[in-house]
Amino acid sequence: MAVIRPFNAVRPEKSVVSKVASVPYDVVNREEAKKEAEGNTLNFLRVTRSEIELPDEVNPYSPEVYQKAKENYLRLKKEAPLLQDETPRFYLYRQIMGEHSQIGITATFSVKDYDNDVIMKHEKTRKAKEDDRTNHIVTTRAQTGVVFLTYKGVDEVNKVVNEVISQNEPEYDFTAPDGIRHTVWIMPEELNDVIIYEIENVEHLYIADGHHRAASASRAQKVMMKENPNHTGDEEYNYFIAVLFPAEQLKILPYNRVVFDLFGNLEEEFLKKVSENFVVSDTDSPTPHSVRNIKMYLSGKWYSLTPNENVKKADTVGGNLDVSILQEYLLHPILGIGDPRTDNRIDFIGGIRGTEELEKLVDSGKAKVAFSMFPVSVDDLINISNAGETMPPKSTWFEPKLRDGLLIHEI
Repeated sequence: MAVIRPFNAVRPEKSVVSKVASVPYDVVNREEAKKEAEGNTLNFLRVTRSEIELPDEVNPYSPEVYQKAKENYLRLKKEAPLLQDETPRFYLYRQIMGEHSQIGITATFSVKDYDNDVIMKHEKTRKAKEDDRTNHIVTTRAQTGVVFLTYKGVDEVNKVVNEVISQNEPEYDFTAPDGIRHTVWIMPEELNDVIIYEIENVEHLYIADGHHRAASASRAQKVMMKENPNHTGDEEYNYFIAVLFPAEQLKILPYNRVVFDLFGNLEEEFLKKVSENFVVSDTDSPTPHSVRNIKMYLSGKWYSLTPNENVKKADTVGGNLDVSILQEYLLHPILGIGDPRTDNRIDFIGGIRGTEELEKLVDSGKAKVAFSMFPVSVDDLINISNAGETMPPKSTWFEPKLRDGLLIHEI
């Protein structure tokens, strides 16, 4: 039984929404964030990546960075301005990327549900990243990064969503510089009870993207609860902001891999070792055509890798994913990458950047070998979450990304 609540969103004045809304804080590095915000004092990266306004030598995790985030948030509230709705509302958020469209409900969800696995996870989090967003939330007293949730869609909810879209003008409708269209409707208050009732009857919600945001909201809740001697459980810090999308609408792209050396192997030796567990063949196609097919780029040439009889069926759901097979039968035994979360000899390339990026990295000499993966399915994500398992790191790349600064939850 999942809890969903309307909330009083803090959001940009309509005329400046496209100037305020920014890419998520965690898809750009410091240099890229600085470039994105250049010439735009209202860009929300000045809140989520406030280190871009401080000298380069300042550690991005230092207290002054979070204080700067708070200062910039308060400044934006006045200068943009950012407004707060007077009554709790649900918000519909539609994204269109090419021919793909997805529509979710922006709301707040219970930290308790996250802690008790009503909201299911499929990914481990890193403490350093949790520390960063926890400090950001506690200092700004706002959740500025939105969690991406999914569930097996409910017909009655889909019906309400379609009615709102067809009968109401959107509050926001703009196309971001990357070509993705973002549209937001404010749902009529009289529909709140329908949404609450229908979602309360859903057994589980699932984190699709934003595990660190959710974990940080949970940690921030514990900090603020401890600071509040009159804690009741109804405070806003007991809830976190997310957009809930029906699973059938989601698009998962592959998360590809590049490795920077062959771990002392000569190319001929490396290919021979790969062929022990995979059928290796030349190919002109860099994109896998199905599961249990991996494409590899080495010395200007693409190869197709298909697991052979030596690759045994795993006892776990996640163990049978292509990313798991690649890790267990190639990356670890041949290239010496035991923990891809921490090994700096491997990097992960989001599928939105295409296989051309893999070729570019290898051809330039920055990487030695690249692997193009078939995307994980939403059913895989749900089944792994239900089994209490976690996926290997960087298994899923969701696109399009939710914008930061569009809807904010103050706590």
